[in-house]
Amino acid sequence: MYGWIWRKLPFGLPGKLVGSLLITASLLALLWYVVFPWAEPLLPFDDVQVTQDSGVPGGDTGGNGDPGIEVPEPTGDGHELPYDTEENNTPPPSPTR
Repeated sequence: MYGWIWRKLPFGLPGKLVGSLLITASLLALLWYVVFPWAEPLLPFDDVQVTQDSGVPGGDTGGNGDPGIEVPEPTGDGHELPYDTEENNTPPPSPTR
């Protein structure tokens, strides 16, 4: 198929190069502006459902999948981090590298 297209493009090598670039750009534009927007609602990439109930039989798992391990409830505005953000507590890099 590509050989047939290459043979049918006019104006020698420069015309064939320009023509093949135009065909490629047209195909990409068709995919980007027509096919992908049409297909996007059919794909499950944005179908995310997060619920409070895990749906796992056998009781509450604490929200992390391990029974018996309790996850503390957030306090305050619900956006507290479980680590210190004021200092960098990581050790300095080793001088061997």
